This record gives sequence, structure tokens and C-alpha cells, in this order.
Amino acid sequence: MDNISYSTYKNLIDNHILDFIPEIDHKSITVYESMKYSLTAGGKRIRPVLLLAACEFVGGNSADVKGAITYACALEYIHTYSLIHDDLPAMDDDELRRGVPTNHVVFGEAMAVLAGDGLLSTAFEAMNKDMLLYLDDPVKLKRRIRAIYEISKSAGCRGMIAGQVADIEAENKQCSKEMLDYIHLNKTAALIIGAVRAGAYLGGANEQQLRDLTGYAENLGLAFQIADDILDICGDEAEMGKKAHNDQKKNKSTYPCLYDLEDCKEYLSELTETAVSFLESYYDEAEFFTKLAEDMAVRVK
Repeated sequence: MDNISYSTYKNLIDNHILDFIPEIDHKSITVYESMKYSLTAGGKRIRPVLLLAACEFVGGNSADVKGAITYACALEYIHTYSLIHDDLPAMDDDELRRGVPTNHVVFGEAMAVLAGDGLLSTAFEAMNKDMLLYLDDPVKLKRRIRAIYEISKSAGCRGMIAGQVADIEAENKQCSKEMLDYIHLNKTAALIIGAVRAGAYLGGANEQQLRDLTGYAENLGLAFQIADDILDICGDEAEMGKKAHNDQKKNKSTYPCLYDLEDCKEYLSELTETAVSFLESYYDEAEFFTKLAEDMAVRVK
């Protein structure tokens, strides 16, 4: 794997983030503006970056990585749709996201719902449109079918949606560690797992590479959520791009509800080490993933 920086992958995503939005009739152009508003508001782009990095890590060439951009952007469409809907008054009722007013604050609740719906459907339209280009290439077509399946599963009722349901139903309740892990393995980690598995398939991964990347992503996803839980308590709002202490105000089930901050940080460190251990045998080839996991953990120190 070439020594490509996180910012290089992120810039690639940012440069193409609007490329796969279909042409929208002027009579319904407001939904495009609403979709565009949230897509271009910034963000870390962790999931699409992981998809591209995984594609290259398993041996994907430059053409494979270029072809994976469609899927990376589609994944960001799905993630952004979930944020728009999460921020709605019926869900988390947030007024700030990525440092700017949330979608429903700017466009109204109804348009925010439709923008989220539009991003979700556009993600699958973009991926399926790309897949149609490879009907005469069974190898590349099979890779794309598997990638779409991984993304679909991770975003659906056996992944992100399942976690969101459990998260809502756990509000104002004492939650066990097992239940908390279930919530965040689905709500947060599922889309991260889907990202690396989709990228791995697009790059032609073997079974061992797929298992190792999956183990890495599971632990990275949980670590990412624990770091966010900690930052909600002691993070800087300007750096986070959203309001602090929201979880406490809504009586959300979070790791700091079960453990003190030092124990949470220790668990974060353990998960980070476990994530990195899955890729130790790849040595310098896995440097990108190792650094990403360690940088995430450093956010709370």
C-alpha cells in the first residue's frame, strides 16, 4: 500500500462528493439544495476514506481505487442522511452539526426528512448505475455486488438502524455493557465495518485480509463511539462542530454512564490496541490503519 495520507483520500472524496447526485428538476430543486447543504458542510469522511484505503490495502490498483470512489461517496450519502434524520426533533433534536445549523433548522423538518430520503436513494442509484457498466466483466461485477451488499446490510435493520432503535429504547434506562456494546456495534461500528469490507471486496481481497480488516473495523468502531461519548462530556464544541453535553441532557445510554472517565479511556485504549493487533502481521503496509486508530484515541487525551 502506497503511503497515502488521510487528507489525500479525504480530498478525493470532497472533490467528487456531488458528482453522483442526479439532475433534479427545477420544480423540486429545494431538495437538491438541502442535500447539498449537508453534504458540503464538512465532516471527517472517515467511512469513505476507510473504503478507499481498504481497497488499496488489499491490492487494488489505481483503476480499482478510482472505481471505488462511487461507492465511497455513496457511503457518505448514507452517513449524511443518517445525521440529518438523527438531528430531527423527533430523534436527537440537535441544532448544530459539523459547525453549522442542522438541516431542519435551515430547510424545515419536512424538507430535511426528504433530503435524507433523497441521499439514501441516491446512494443506491449511484452504486447500481456503476454496476451496470460491468455486466460484461463477471469478476468486477461480482466485487461490486458484494460491496453493495455489505453497505446495504451495514446501513439497514441488521446494522445502523438496529443500533438506532436500541439507542432510542435505552433512553432513561440503566443499560448493561452488553446492551451498550450492541447499540454501538450497530449504530456506529456497522457502517465502519461495511466501509472496510466493501472496499476490500472492490480491491479483490482474499479471505484472510477480509477477516483481519473486519476485526480491525469492529474494534475501531467501538473505540470511535467511546471517544465521542467522552468528548460529549469534556470536548470543545468548536472542535466537535456540535453541542456538548447533549447525551447527558437526553439521558442517553453511553459508556460514561456505566464507567468513570478514566475507565472509559482505558477501554478506549484496549479497543485501539486490539484493532491495531488485527493488522500487525502486515507491518508497514498497515501503517495508515494503525495511525488512524491511534489518532482517534488521542482525541480524548
